[in-house]
Amino acid sequence: MTERARAEGRAGVWSGSWVAERLGVELAGDDTLTGLLGLALRRNPKRAHLLVSNVLGKHVPQSPSVVYGHGVALGRRVRELLGAEAAERAVVLGYAETATGLGHSVADGLGPAPYLHSTRRPVAGVARAGGFEESHSHATSHLLLPEDPALLAGDGPLVLVDDEFSTGNTVLNTVRALHERYPRKRYVVVALVDMRSPADAGRLDEFAREIGARVDLVTAASGTVRLPEGVLEKGQELVARYETRTAEPAPDRPVTLAGGAAAGTEAPAPSSPGSVARVDLGWPGGVPDGGRHGFTAAQRGRLESALPDMAERIAAALPAGARRVLVLGFEELMYAPLRLAHTLEQSLDADVRYSTTTRSPVLAVDDPGYAIRTRLVFPAHDDPADGPGERYAYNVAGAGFDAVVAVVDSAADTPALHTPDGLLARLAAHVPHVLLAVVPSYVPHASERPPMLPEPLRGPDFSSYAPDEVGWLLQDLSDVTLEAPTEEREEAIQSGGAHYAESLPVEYQPSEQYQELFHAALATSATRLARAVGAVTEIVLAERSPRPVLVSLARAGTPVGVLMRRWAQFRHGLDLPHYAVSIVRGRGIDANALRWLADRHDPADVVFVDGWTGKGAITRELAAALRDFEVSDGVTGFDPEIAVLADPGSCVRTYGTRDDFLIPSACLNSTVSGLISRTVLRADLVGPHDFHGAKFYRELVGADLSPDFLDAVSARFPDVADTVDAQAKELLSADRTPTWEGWAAVERISEEYGIHDVNLVKPGVGETTRVMLRRVPWKVLARAGAGADLDHVRLLAEQRGVPVEEVDDLPYTCVGLIHPKYTRGATGADGKAVAL
Repeated sequence: MTERARAEGRAGVWSGSWVAERLGVELAGDDTLTGLLGLALRRNPKRAHLLVSNVLGKHVPQSPSVVYGHGVALGRRVRELLGAEAAERAVVLGYAETATGLGHSVADGLGPAPYLHSTRRPVAGVARAGGFEESHSHATSHLLLPEDPALLAGDGPLVLVDDEFSTGNTVLNTVRALHERYPRKRYVVVALVDMRSPADAGRLDEFAREIGARVDLVTAASGTVRLPEGVLEKGQELVARYETRTAEPAPDRPVTLAGGAAAGTEAPAPSSPGSVARVDLGWPGGVPDGGRHGFTAAQRGRLESALPDMAERIAAALPAGARRVLVLGFEELMYAPLRLAHTLEQSLDADVRYSTTTRSPVLAVDDPGYAIRTRLVFPAHDDPADGPGERYAYNVAGAGFDAVVAVVDSAADTPALHTPDGLLARLAAHVPHVLLAVVPSYVPHASERPPMLPEPLRGPDFSSYAPDEVGWLLQDLSDVTLEAPTEEREEAIQSGGAHYAESLPVEYQPSEQYQELFHAALATSATRLARAVGAVTEIVLAERSPRPVLVSLARAGTPVGVLMRRWAQFRHGLDLPHYAVSIVRGRGIDANALRWLADRHDPADVVFVDGWTGKGAITRELAAALRDFEVSDGVTGFDPEIAVLADPGSCVRTYGTRDDFLIPSACLNSTVSGLISRTVLRADLVGPHDFHGAKFYRELVGADLSPDFLDAVSARFPDVADTVDAQAKELLSADRTPTWEGWAAVERISEEYGIHDVNLVKPGVGETTRVMLRRVPWKVLARAGAGADLDHVRLLAEQRGVPVEEVDDLPYTCVGLIHPKYTRGATGADGKAVAL
């Protein structure tokens, strides 16, 4: 019997004629098209019709050799198109849920190509490598969760496989999202049928030119669906009319797939239910159940070796005399049951068919001219992330099966599967014998997964900030003694005996005179700060994300992140998430914090925030760390561009100003940063699965000026709103390309002053202040004519016996130089200790 004859049934009727006659939908194209496709009506407000494939094995039970054969044949055509060398470097990506098995079959035909399919099932502890949207689907979000982070990062061809190529939107969305993160020169789109309209047909070539890559298309057949005006409304009305009048048929009315013109949502049950039993497959250990986390050539070989034994176990468990057997897969789990069915078909003297359950809600009508004749409805049984809901098995009831082998993964072998209204009971109501075969759900490195990372620390238990202002992705080391005298720290750091992040300086307690300077500076600069906060926040909202996730670099960036969050609330009514993370020069950003963020937010929405730039070392550190993280974890999308209040070094594009002025939060340490220390990274305190550490100086609560600083700046927001609008508009239209002139100046100063180490040159008011408070200063270089912005620096220099040298043509207001030839006790240029 030909495939077309199978599709059209004994009556010789095309399984799309019922919809075509009632809605005026036309299927035009290759002669083989009506043999490949039927039509049904969706219960979906986005699209009325559903193209029902007769060879995919999703909605229509089909011979597994036909289903597998179509996928393998497409894969061989791709191999011929690419050539042997390119095919060896290709990666195949299939779409959930419908094309997971088809994509895997294409990968088999292509050769040794690794395979991955998108998924709608998040897996705890497995980081996302990307995702995309399928606009017309009833369930749109696709996740990419490869076990091997490098799977998508190669430069070989990417082969994208879907069951149909209708508008091209899904494929274009996928390629666009992946090309931004993993650019490559060649893509191949594979589908059973190309059903694009003439208007959509040219978009693929145009898109390929846009991204500068070659994009080929390989399909089994092509055509178009011609939809009359108002088809969506007519389809919805037709669905409503038939569902209203079609309750479950009475048990005494026979329904077969070849008979009648009655509609049916659920086929009637026989007089007594069938039996349900388990069959142990003997699934090979370590072989994935599918391509959700990737599937390699080596794993394919192990599966091939195990298939005959597994099929023999199924055959032995089937009832004697079973002449018509269905192997029923489960949603995204299509390939494993397909290969089991294919192997069983080759060895069993019976008519073996294959199909799967599905999330897709489709109207069932018992008419030979309609593709979905019967529908079994049952509750979801895999604890789906989007909550409970109905699931469906189509064209199973009334099809004359003697036995059904239901294949599910272990994550779906739940009590809900076994309830009186669950899938097994629904099948047993219509089929004499039901076998349950469970494939172990594969979780990458299941025995090696790190423990779940904790939730962020929040005030008042950690920091003096309100709990909604910031969540600290840190661990609390408040009870650990980490402070060391400044002189000892500097000697250890410069001698290479210790890293600066392994200890803490003794917290500087400002004198009364210095605190007066802080308050004076705050009163003078609050308006200027408010303008910069507003401008940088507006740029972030306009260019980076409409709902950004603010991630400040602890601790100097954290007050700025809080202020940006407050501006977004004040100006736009947005309640933005804000977290603080640790970044350490020479050690990178906290990778566990990135994993936590990637697990809960789209990395593309994350905006890293800092107070100011100096020479740009942290900017470079972050970019390098994110590249390393992409390689180690396969998580992409984090943008290394830092948003700062002030960018005097011209290191970033996202800033409020490039003026080098006093940001009062730089004047103090923890007492203007929520009473939090700088971050700590030490092997004996921070394990491989821990966040970096920090201390909460609760004992300094009486000296805390953090709320004063935030409130003083926030209070100026209404006064600067109009100015910010103009400033942001000007910045958005300006050329903000970093020039890195600050880095060049630092290199020049390092050589001119005989330091020969850019790490000992700290440019800008903020960095100079840090030198005076935390390190052993040698000199301060001040721009000639610098005014009140340097009052606090001059005071600290006087207290520490550090000379201040005025310099013409300095690109910064000031530059702090750390003592380059440090010996114990040196705190100033003369090497003598000076009490603070």
